[in-house]
Amino acid sequence: MKRQLLLGLILTAAAGVAASAETAPADVAYEDGAVAQSLSGAAGNPEEGAKVISTRSLGNCVACHAITAMPSAAFQGNIGPSLDGVAGRWDEAGLRGIVSDAKMTFDGTMMPSFYKTGPYIRPGDAFTGKAAEGELPPLLSAQQIEDVVAYLMTLKE
Repeated sequence: MKRQLLLGLILTAAAGVAASAETAPADVAYEDGAVAQSLSGAAGNPEEGAKVISTRSLGNCVACHAITAMPSAAFQGNIGPSLDGVAGRWDEAGLRGIVSDAKMTFDGTMMPSFYKTGPYIRPGDAFTGKAAEGELPPLLSAQQIEDVVAYLMTLKE
């Protein structure tokens, strides 16, 4: 009985540590735009990152960026820089910072902040009066950010 109770306490504590490993959007520590630590506390999966990058309902990075390694991703954009060789231009922390909130690295960029909950300018108030109120969820989860970064790290010259 004591052994089962001890095992239960250990598993509960481990679950609490795993759940607390994720960094909330408001708690992300940017240093010159870079984010050194994993947002999810886990390594990213490059295959999942490729899905996020090329899926319209997720990151849809290819809407603005071209990636030669994704020939099946139709209608690749030319608004943002090509992501070919991006792992040679940026380290992992720099890419994590850019994907999380590019505005921390590039002032005035039009790239969306994928891991941010506010504050936002809400133009709907001026035009429709129907802007969402309160904190908005991030566009991507912490793990999706890590997955995208893992995929981007595979794009070397």
